[in-house]
Amino acid sequence: MKSIKKIGLTIGLSFTIFLTPSIASAATHTVQSGDSLWKIANHYGVSLTTLQQTNHLKGTTIYPGQKLSLPTNISNQEMDLLARLVHAEAKGEPYAGKVAVATVVLNRVDHHNFPNTIKGVIYERSSGGYYAFTPIKNGAINQPADHSSKRAVQEALAFRGQGQGSIYFYNPRTAKSDWILSRKVTITIGNHRFAK
Repeated sequence: MKSIKKIGLTIGLSFTIFLTPSIASAATHTVQSGDSLWKIANHYGVSLTTLQQTNHLKGTTIYPGQKLSLPTNISNQEMDLLARLVHAEAKGEPYAGKVAVATVVLNRVDHHNFPNTIKGVIYERSSGGYYAFTPIKNGAINQPADHSSKRAVQEALAFRGQGQGSIYFYNPRTAKSDWILSRKVTITIGNHRFAK
């Protein structure tokens, strides 16, 4: 009897896993009462602007029962990598700082001077062979991300393309480069300054 219950539980969990929409593979969303474009974008980890463009929406008005096409987005592996970077870089920082760190990576992906993938940006090396992000060098990137960092990545994806264009961040107390200190500061959150 126990083995029959185990088999039933395994089958049930397998169906649940396959029926749960993944962020990268979900194709449509049916609008429910109480939904907003922001909530939908945040839930699926897609840009609000891209969600509007994909569905040819001029504003933010949506209606229950309306079917929205979801834009293709980053893979679950890229989301995990970005969340691990956020966790390592912004541990102990306010939630807004975690969102801003994720936003810097996404802004770099969209910027012509940087690689056009999340993995490419995170593992990019300078001409001197140094990694752009300390957690790559010290191995902290390999630690699992906490819930707050994962949520911050979702929010940064939904906010994508609407920020102040920051492509750098640094701690002014520990920064050793005069060059980074010369960049235009867009915002300061916690111990980090964000710049472009």
